Amino acid sequence: MSNGEKIIIRAAMKPIPTLGKPLKTVDLKTGEPADAARERADVCALPAASIVGRAMAALELARAFLEKFGGDSMEEISRNYRGYMDSIS
Repeated sequence: MSNGEKIIIRAAMKPIPTLGKPLKTVDLKTGEPADAARERADVCALPAASIVGRAMAALELARAFLEKFGGDSMEEISRNYRGYMDSIS
């Protein structure tokens, strides 16, 4: 619910996984023991995480909007929204 002020979202994410030392594995082609590839982690995942966060916020806002004004078509949704806006003005 909002009173018209900015919506502030707080989010958290798990640390970026990384392998500093390769783990033991098996080469699927030969069946021989091998070392897994050494994984490199980005220094900062914030740019990518912000895109995911914005997308999730948009999906949740759209879900709430459709819960309030939903219908079987865009025409019906628009009519429901206009009717609501007319009733509060």
